Amino acid sequence: VDSRTDPQGAMVQVARERGIDIIDGHGVIEARGKKRVIGAIIAPLNATGTALNGPGRALDCDLIASSGGWSPVIHLSSHTGAIPRWSDKAVGFLPGDSIQQERSAGAANGCWRLQACLEQGAAAGANAAMQAGFGNGELTSTAPPTDELPPQAQQALFAVPHTTRNSRAPHQFVDFQLDVTAAGIELAAREGYQSVEHTKRYTAMGFGNDQGKLGNINGMAILAAALNQSIAETGTTIFRPSYTPTTFGAIAGRDVGELFDPERYTAAHRWHQQHGAEWENVGQWKRPWYFPQAGESMQQAVDRECLAVRNAVGILDASTLGKIDIQGADAAEFITRIYTNSFLKLAPGKCRYGLMLKEDGMIFDDGVTACLGPNHYLMFTTTGGAAGVLGWLELWQQTEWPELDVYFTSVTDHWATATVTGPEARRVIDKLCDDVDLSNEAFPFMDWRDGTVAGIKARIFRISFTGELSFEVNVPAHYGRAMWEKLVEAGEEFGITPYGTEAMHVLRAEKGFIIVGQDTDGSMTPFDVNMGWVVGKNKAFSFLGKRSLERSDCQREGRKQLVGLKTIEPERVLPEGAQIVDDPNQPIPMTMQGHVTSSYYSAHLGHSIALAVVKGGLKRMGETVHCPLADGRSIAAKIVSSVFYDPEGERHNV
Repeated sequence: VDSRTDPQGAMVQVARERGIDIIDGHGVIEARGKKRVIGAIIAPLNATGTALNGPGRALDCDLIASSGGWSPVIHLSSHTGAIPRWSDKAVGFLPGDSIQQERSAGAANGCWRLQACLEQGAAAGANAAMQAGFGNGELTSTAPPTDELPPQAQQALFAVPHTTRNSRAPHQFVDFQLDVTAAGIELAAREGYQSVEHTKRYTAMGFGNDQGKLGNINGMAILAAALNQSIAETGTTIFRPSYTPTTFGAIAGRDVGELFDPERYTAAHRWHQQHGAEWENVGQWKRPWYFPQAGESMQQAVDRECLAVRNAVGILDASTLGKIDIQGADAAEFITRIYTNSFLKLAPGKCRYGLMLKEDGMIFDDGVTACLGPNHYLMFTTTGGAAGVLGWLELWQQTEWPELDVYFTSVTDHWATATVTGPEARRVIDKLCDDVDLSNEAFPFMDWRDGTVAGIKARIFRISFTGELSFEVNVPAHYGRAMWEKLVEAGEEFGITPYGTEAMHVLRAEKGFIIVGQDTDGSMTPFDVNMGWVVGKNKAFSFLGKRSLERSDCQREGRKQLVGLKTIEPERVLPEGAQIVDDPNQPIPMTMQGHVTSSYYSAHLGHSIALAVVKGGLKRMGETVHCPLADGRSIAAKIVSSVFYDPEGERHNV
């Protein structure tokens, strides 16, 4: 149904060639149906579309679609103070004369043809460059030719007439979100609301989240007709920032009270469910805790998973690790200020571990950051700390270093990550990846490569949280399960074993790797956890927390320091959180020397292991301490290095 009489043009011709009946010179005056569309009433229109030219007739249909034409987006121009002007040719309002240093071009300026849009854009750019002191405003080249359909004649049809007055006709909706009708706008005019701003507020026209982008032009035209004015005389509403609605959550303070916490799932969650995973809540994420086989206890399952990683190959769903994409000319400088070590010379294809401190010098988070390209980095954070770290980065960029050109985007949910780790890890990846040289010489530890794994474009990282040869395969999240299944299939001949967070904790504790928030408690400096090696000594800029590290309390003797504990009875596992004393028989209250932060049984080592913080612990190697229990007994343990396995790091460097 076309309101124009004898319409012509390429699109009309295409429709006719396909056998589509075009009823010209008509309009849809009613939709029929109650809970769904069952038909329409159409009637002939006069040449201007302002009155009916004959009786209506019924058509059967189940859908009515309306062509709304084009309307320039003048909002940004209005924000600068420019007054919109009506154009009969564009059948819409165009940007007015520029008030500030801005130019409108192309569709935003009422131009719908691609060729003309390119020409206007180039001219506007040349003019803006001249105003900024570059060039003379003349173009040095022409826009490329375009292949496009010629424009067709438009007909302004703001409201379809009816056999009765609008006030008695079926509802003619103008604003579909707020149910504003043509009759309601005419009523506003009769009530004296003759200003378009008053009519907007009387009817709520344009108050929806589209801010009038769909219906305001029609509403203004209906108001103009009711006032017997032109649309130019009636005018339009002036738009205020922002163009895209801002949520209250974006401007609310940080303390918003209690909220529901959503559950988050990785791309391979269903696979884990189908293979019997027991679950652990890590932040908002559901992570596989362990994968018990028939008749296995938790300890037996964890032992099996750990031994598989040490002796063959295991696979872990590491998708939950926080991932922050960092870009900008000052990205490396910003990261160097945030971390304790320098990233200024980190080359593309390389990765580096970093510690993040709060202003008081205490460990806040840790993780690996990779250089993806010039001025482009990917920062990995702890699972539970991802949101906090992103907020921390944004806080410092916005309030303290706004002059730095750097941008942050959380991409945690964009990527699915599978960690393939163990002596056979390279052979598993090699079966699925033929465009990356996986040898240690070509692809060393703490490097990353772009490649294809199982036919899926992937980022592969040589990072290890187990101490074994490891490859972390990252693919777009919607390919996550497919990648996981292909890796498991490829690893079957090597005995690949899915493992969960409990085995991950055991494996990292054997290597002495800390978990922020478990082995640290907000009162630990890098030197307290024996990680002074990651603190830059000659950084040009004082990283966050550096000054606090120089306080006397941070350098005093007797601070609690991270050490390993090995129980005298190998099978006994220390309770996490257990207090440490020198003499279990001393009178109460006992003098506490520290506490256990992590404790497990190591099937590979054949004895229990624990990490603990002990006063002056690094100078007490070989001493025996005790952990009193609630039942009056105590467990004796010897202070040892926090690295129980492969202290030289040879296993991951092959």
